[in-house]
This record gives sequence, structure tokens and C-alpha cells, in this order.
Amino acid sequence: MSRKIIEVQNVKRFYNIKSGFWKKAIKNVEAVKGISFHVNKGEIFGLLGPNGAGKTTTIKMLTTMLIPSSGQMNILGLDPVSQHKELRPRINFILGGERNLYWRLSAYDNLAYFADLYKIPRTVQQTKIPELLKLVDLEEAAHRKVETFSKGMKQRLQIARGILNNPEILFLDEPSIGLDPISARNLRELIKSLNAQGTTIVLTTHYMFEADELCDRIAFINHGEIIAIDTPGNLKQHTNRQSVVECNLVGCNEGDLRTLLNEINIAPNELHPLQNGMKVRIATEDPQKLVSWLYSAVQFTVADLSITKPSLEDAYVAMIGGK
Repeated sequence: MSRKIIEVQNVKRFYNIKSGFWKKAIKNVEAVKGISFHVNKGEIFGLLGPNGAGKTTTIKMLTTMLIPSSGQMNILGLDPVSQHKELRPRINFILGGERNLYWRLSAYDNLAYFADLYKIPRTVQQTKIPELLKLVDLEEAAHRKVETFSKGMKQRLQIARGILNNPEILFLDEPSIGLDPISARNLRELIKSLNAQGTTIVLTTHYMFEADELCDRIAFINHGEIIAIDTPGNLKQHTNRQSVVECNLVGCNEGDLRTLLNEINIAPNELHPLQNGMKVRIATEDPQKLVSWLYSAVQFTVADLSITKPSLEDAYVAMIGGK
């Protein structure tokens, strides 16, 4: 039976924002609107939503950086508000981008500095820091200044910093933002490795394929409210679209294609111009009927057609809304 190590019940967070030049008006903004969820020990839990949905605010409350306006939170059996001193040594967090590192220090010295903050004995550091640098593939760059590192190297160093204290829960807020595909793939493999060793991970990301690959369960959050929580596989079924037709249509332009699709009441999920036509992606409950229509149309020629299942991105768009 899974053990809940994070429990969030009806948590809200308000901000007071001042506006106006001469006469300041105070506006109350509700960033998080009574969310409830739990995270099981040993799972990777994803928190997905558009910009301003409340993801980072939620992460900051879970990591004791913000106090909830109301509601209850329990992490590892502790209250992150009243028992933050006991909780902090048992968790850690990593923000996306290149923050939380000292660029003029070497990779080794960065880890030594944070190890001192965690009161890790120097004798332990002498073994632990080289092990961490090896784990994140920075062993050869240990004594180079961080300002000479690529984004991928800096992010891997942040991972090493984030697990210095052997956290039971690691919070990752958009960890792969700005990384090239190879660096992002390496980071995903590192996250899987940490999880396999027993670390529970809470992840926010804008990359649907990343969440699909990594997460055991995902919560969609929008306008400060959680609108769905489930496994990636189950969330994909919420689209009510059983198939996605993808193909290249040779010999047509976007305007004419939209007109044709509109005549048969079909709204494409994606349209991308090609040198000699359009690439189209359409979610449908009747793929065979759509394929028959495509091949019978005289305005274009069909190439590279495939029928696939809906993606997590399809489910996200269907639930969150928007174009």
C-alpha cells in the first residue's frame, strides 16, 4: 500500500498587489484557490499548467518559502509552517534556469559551500562531493568556474546541489527549461536514476513529453485550481478522441485547407506549412472516415499518413482550453 508523504488539503494563497500612480489601490489576487492532492512515497508527481496557473506558488509553499493563506499541508508528517526547521533538512528544491549557483566559484567549491550550510562534516564532504560530481557527469569539470559551464552543465550541478543532503523529497521547478535536446535527455535519465534510488520527486514542467515519460501521476492546474489528477495514460483518455490522424498534404495552402476542413466541420489540432503543402494533425473519433475523405479530395495529395493515439498534450489542451 502506498504511503502518502505529501498531503495538501484546501490550500489557498492570496497576494495583495498595489496599483495606481498617485492613489494606490490594493487588489487581492488569489493565486491558488483551494487545491487538494497527495503524493505517494517513491513516485514522480507532475504539476502541469500554463504560466500563472499557480505551479510555482504551490512549490514554494511545499518547500517552506511561502506560507499558505489558508488550508493544511503535511509533508513527511510535518507542518511546513510551524515545523519548517525540522522539514528543511529532509527536502530540497531546484529551480529552472541558472539560479542558485555561484558562477565565480568552481563546481567543487559550490558544493562545498552548500554542504557547509547543511552542516555536512568536511571529512564526509571529501568523499561525497566527488561522488556527486561523478553522478552528474561533471567529474572532469570539478575545478572549473561555473561561469564557463553550458546550461546543461549548470543544471546538472544544480541537481548535485539538490541531493547533497540526501533529500527524501526533491522538488524540481521546470528543471529542463532552456536545455538542448541532449542535455534535457541526460537530465531526464538522471531524474529517473534518483527516483529509482528511492527519492520522491515533485516536478513542474511545460514539456508534455517530459511529463509523460517521467511522471507516475500528473495534476493539471489552471487559474489556481486543480482540474484533473491521474496517470498519464488515463489522462489521455479524457480527450474523448480515440485517434489522431497525421499526414502531409501536398499541393495545398493553409487558407484553402482551413476552408475545406471547415466545410466538413473539422478543426485541426495543428497545421504547419511545408515547402510544397501542409503538415496536418487532427484528433477524431472516426479516423477511417477522415482518412477516406482525405484520399478522395482532389485539391491535394496525401503523403506519410499515420493514425496514432492522443498524446498528453492533446489531453492538456482539451482540459485547459485555448488555441
